[in-house]
Amino acid sequence: MSLLDRIAGAPITWGVDGSPGWGYLMDPDRVLGEMAAIGLTATELGPDGYLGSTPEEVSERVRRHGLRLVAGFIPVVLYRPDRLDAEIARFDRAVATLVAGGADVAVLGPDSDLPGYDTPVELTATEWSVFFTGLSRLMEVAAAHSVTVALHQHWGMAVQRPEDVERVLESSSVGLCIDTGHLALAGADPVKVAEVAAGRVDHVHLKDLDAAVAERVRSGEVPFRQAVLDGLFRPLGRGDVDIAGLIRVLEAQGYRGWYVLEQDTALDGEPPSGKGPIEDALTSVEFLRALAGEPPRPADRGRTAATAEKGPVTGA
Repeated sequence: MSLLDRIAGAPITWGVDGSPGWGYLMDPDRVLGEMAAIGLTATELGPDGYLGSTPEEVSERVRRHGLRLVAGFIPVVLYRPDRLDAEIARFDRAVATLVAGGADVAVLGPDSDLPGYDTPVELTATEWSVFFTGLSRLMEVAAAHSVTVALHQHWGMAVQRPEDVERVLESSSVGLCIDTGHLALAGADPVKVAEVAAGRVDHVHLKDLDAAVAERVRSGEVPFRQAVLDGLFRPLGRGDVDIAGLIRVLEAQGYRGWYVLEQDTALDGEPPSGKGPIEDALTSVEFLRALAGEPPRPADRGRTAATAEKGPVTGA
């Protein structure tokens, strides 16, 4: 499939996050309908229960909008031995929902046992040992479902810093979900991470980043959620991350997985029809169309992101 055939959406782009107090949650049918309206063909799962209370309900809702389910972000605490059995059992249930919907990637959020995303976590040597034992068990559960685990480095989780990512690559065989925004927020270069992890990138979350706002988060001046409200994450092509460079590296490596529009957003209420998150999502889609050498769709002219400077992606 070409690049444009592998662009999916994520409910968080529409402000849907399971964290307590995150913000207003739009109706799932509106979210999926807007994904389809801007040309997306697939979605991630979103928080537990958001798309439906049973695997069958999730599958039916996604299909009704002409989409397919390709992955889901599943936060799991792996470094607490007293919680490990319960966490892996919950992961197993979430993977069953993904499989029922036709997905084959479980995006692992290496969660902290602290609330929110604002308290740094630095694991001890003992906790890292428990973490990798739990990760091995979790990967066995996923393999029994024929599902790939892609570990997602994330701000405020147990794998946040560039050195945490290095430790994961050196101490396990798990693949990565590269999230351009969270890597850049932690001070890593997503392009270099992709080069180092060649052959182990199994999923990609695309978001751009405002470097000035990111520095305020790193310094502790602004909490993560407030930074999101302040525009920390931007539509593709409107921030400071080399999105085009990352995609070129991955495509040259033979990556043929999904690129998910996953721009963390928080809402304080229902946006008017045709307004709100769909506008940023459309900007990101048109950035990728330009990167692939495709012209903007006639109805969307004048609303496009900046055309990539280096021309189309080869083979897209």
